[in-house]
Amino acid sequence: MLRSLTTAATGMIAQQNNLDIVANNVANVNTTGFKKVRAEFQDLLSTAQKTPGAMLTQGTYQPVGVEIGLGVKTAATTRIFTPGVIQSTGNQTDVAIEGEGFFQIVRTDGTIAYTRDGSFKIDAQGQFCTADGLLIQPQITIPQNYNEITITPDGNVCVKQGNENEQTIVGQIQLVKFQNPSGLLSIGHNLFVETPASGTPIAGTPGEDGLGSLQQTYLEGSNVQIVEELINLIKAERAFESNSKVITASSDILQQTNQIV
Repeated sequence: MLRSLTTAATGMIAQQNNLDIVANNVANVNTTGFKKVRAEFQDLLSTAQKTPGAMLTQGTYQPVGVEIGLGVKTAATTRIFTPGVIQSTGNQTDVAIEGEGFFQIVRTDGTIAYTRDGSFKIDAQGQFCTADGLLIQPQITIPQNYNEITITPDGNVCVKQGNENEQTIVGQIQLVKFQNPSGLLSIGHNLFVETPASGTPIAGTPGEDGLGSLQQTYLEGSNVQIVEELINLIKAERAFESNSKVITASSDILQQTNQIV
């Protein structure tokens, strides 16, 4: 059996994975705070018919070897945390992070998740929450008779109540950062959870210790570049097609070999 059949098959599988990743990036081009993913590949083992440096005769060594590769595999999918475009919304409860950091969100099981999506809502109890009703951590409660909300770049949440002219601080938004944000695990709903690869979260005040500042009435868009993804789509399609042609050529060789017998 020709090795090229299985080698080309690994290439087709790898490009199928690549295509799935590109499709997910394109699907989330308008998702708030979405971070694109890049596929990374590694070659598989090679069979060495001649080893470089092998002794040919006394004092003479093989200058190069003969190695035949056995294909490719998907080694990793890396999430790219470059900033997305910050867009104005005019909504008082929309907050964008300008720089590094994540908002902290309490999940239904009590554990903490992290997000770049600052499209917050106010629930029936006046609490800041996500579109899924998950509360922000630390918890922030807005009084019922508020008429204006102000969120400062350092995270202070202030309100004006009734006919008062003075603003009252009702809470503060804190951010966290990670040593390796690409090690975070995406769980959907624009949320990430920490893993041993990401390291533990480092909490702090926005604008301090390397954390980004907050921009009220703005949201961070996806960092997906649609033109770049279309180029990646073409490259994946052509690579898949080339590997399929290798399989076709290998099949033709086997067919001709069978006809000789």
